[in-house]
Amino acid sequence: MSRYWSDIVHQLTPYVPGEQPKIAGLVKLNTNECPYPPSPRVLQAIAEQTGEALRLYPDPQATALREAIARHHGLKAEQVFVGNGSDEVLAHVFMALLRHEAPLLHPDISYSFYPVYARLYGITTREIPLDEQFAIRVDDYLAAPANGGIIFPNPNAPTGMALPLSEVRRLLQGNRESVVVVDEAYVDFGAESAARLVDEFPQLLVVHTLSKSRALAGLRVGYALGHPDLIEALVRVKDSFNSYPLDRLAIAGGVAAMDDVAWFEDTCRRTIATRERMAAALRDRGFEVLPSAANFVFARHPGHDGAELAAGLREQRVLVRHFRRPERIAAFLRISVGTEEQTDALLAALDTVLAR
Repeated sequence: MSRYWSDIVHQLTPYVPGEQPKIAGLVKLNTNECPYPPSPRVLQAIAEQTGEALRLYPDPQATALREAIARHHGLKAEQVFVGNGSDEVLAHVFMALLRHEAPLLHPDISYSFYPVYARLYGITTREIPLDEQFAIRVDDYLAAPANGGIIFPNPNAPTGMALPLSEVRRLLQGNRESVVVVDEAYVDFGAESAARLVDEFPQLLVVHTLSKSRALAGLRVGYALGHPDLIEALVRVKDSFNSYPLDRLAIAGGVAAMDDVAWFEDTCRRTIATRERMAAALRDRGFEVLPSAANFVFARHPGHDGAELAAGLREQRVLVRHFRRPERIAAFLRISVGTEEQTDALLAALDTVLAR
């Protein structure tokens, strides 16, 4: 606390990211990073930007990156917005498109940054509960009173469960008076992207990141896809905040990552295969594992406290994520998909903890 703080600072409860440990040798399965390195083409593209060019500002429009993203999705560059990770993109979305008198709707169990942004920007929210199986019910959103927007991850986080594209379409058909934001950070691991609906629904905004399926969490590149009018709103906010959110290395690396489709597809395939092996092994050990279309699983073990399991795994030098709130998910662990070797280490550690 300080008397020099602005009033709003006293009202904020910041987002708490997953632990980034300083201890070497830990099996890190707590922050959903890609277990594999980025494309060699990414490394080469970054290396080519580390000389004389660094004295110059980057392209404030990141034109080459927006064009590469547009090519990948079959859209136009004017339908693409880029930012410093999808978190920054989402921050601009909240300010530019979701700040209205009517409440913003989002799932009660969802990405915990959403309520943080809402408090920061003074946005009223209404949480829509997941059903008994932890799934999003479109009918609950359509039955809600007038809203100032809808946002949800697909696949959802931290549950990993995906809403079929047909249900996303049904939501868009029934909610045309406000923006619908589909946060697709994990979509490449088994869900259907709503990007193909952008030309059909002018109220749709789809948000992606290069942190997960393209192994660039350390480079910080995110983007949004939508009608040019939505994109213009984001650009206005961005240029009122920081005209250069992406540096030369991020732009070059992002272009290379988007263009190396073979590397991307192989990374997704390997991650999905390991996820399914890990989920089956967890079930063999008595865990309930929710169906996942992400690069993590959400699981609980009957008779075992989630926090105690997470602490026990840490003693075995394996990090996973545990959420104390809401109470409904306190028994669950969110476990990122690692390499095959990391998965073996996780299972061995679990055997030790469960045997106590």
